[in-house]
Amino acid sequence: MTDGTGDAPPPGAPAPTVAGGRTARAAVLYGSGEKLRVEEITLYEPGPHQVVVRLVASGVCHSDLSVVRGTFPFMFPTVLGHEGSGVIESVGDAVTRVSPGDHVVLTWMPPCRQCVNCLAGENVLCEVGLADAIGSSYATVDGTPLVRGLGVAGFATHTLVPEGSVIKIPAEADLELAALIGCALSTGVGAVFRTARVTPGSTVAVVGCGGVGLCVIQGAKISGASRIIAVDRLEPKLELARTVGATDVVDASDGDPVEGVRALTGGRGVDFAFEVVGISATIKQSFAMTRRGGTTVLVGAGSPSDDVTFSAMDLFLDAKTLVGCVYGSTDPDRDFPVLVEMIERGAIDARAMVTRRIGLDDLNDALDQMEAGVGARSLVVYE
Repeated sequence: MTDGTGDAPPPGAPAPTVAGGRTARAAVLYGSGEKLRVEEITLYEPGPHQVVVRLVASGVCHSDLSVVRGTFPFMFPTVLGHEGSGVIESVGDAVTRVSPGDHVVLTWMPPCRQCVNCLAGENVLCEVGLADAIGSSYATVDGTPLVRGLGVAGFATHTLVPEGSVIKIPAEADLELAALIGCALSTGVGAVFRTARVTPGSTVAVVGCGGVGLCVIQGAKISGASRIIAVDRLEPKLELARTVGATDVVDASDGDPVEGVRALTGGRGVDFAFEVVGISATIKQSFAMTRRGGTTVLVGAGSPSDDVTFSAMDLFLDAKTLVGCVYGSTDPDRDFPVLVEMIERGAIDARAMVTRRIGLDDLNDALDQMEAGVGARSLVVYE
């Protein structure tokens, strides 16, 4: 385990310095099934390769809900929130990427650029970066060490992260909307651009039209898909899907969604199906609505206890590709600036995905609404 700075501490190294560290308001989670509690925390002093970020905004993602509900096993106590943007407040003495005052988007996967996977161009599978981000404490609450929830700890006014976790963006960019790049936009648009490589004229189905699903739809539209079919059980989400580019919708609460998609594609199924829910039932539906020789992309983060089964005949006979998608195959240094530019020139409508602007004290309600399927993205705004 490292000390979270990107450097492994030598044997007998002193504990991180707390005295004099900055305090922050944060939503602390003490265990799965519990409510978030807004409390004062104390950040450690920045290590040589660490930075303190004053958060401007942080999106509420379904992965945060999965930790709260116990679907994702995690360490406690923790501060969740992994989709954020802010301003660099202070830096360690060896930091070279950013300076105080820089505007940044945070990533939960800071690639090390040196491990086998990074050198193979698979930085989202980095063996070191995520361990650096979540593998040690970064702050205390009443003297108890805290770990960064999902690598960022963005549900707080300030956070302390490895310097590789921040990507500088232009000062004139909309910092609130840029927060969505940290997860939803990178995952959704990246799944289309980087993982699936959707081609112009393709047919696409998107199963699950929450925040990430809406980003998949926007990515498919930009890629020139000829038909984009949004699949969900909630009419308000289907309406949102239409506003960001879906050409057709299938209400999964009103009949078999597989048949609904096939009816819209001449019985063949779609070239690309994106599953953005993360449960076995919708994974199987997405695979079934993919045409022979097509590609099913698994974008939703599922539970380790939820097994998916396919018949050996189905896997052999239809020659389909079933591919997992981590973080939209995103390289933050490469892709974040591009997404910022796309938001700024209107190619991506990030504002349409923000259905609520909230404060830290509203987080528990926002998580409940997410679980009930209400809205797309709640955005915690600190200024």
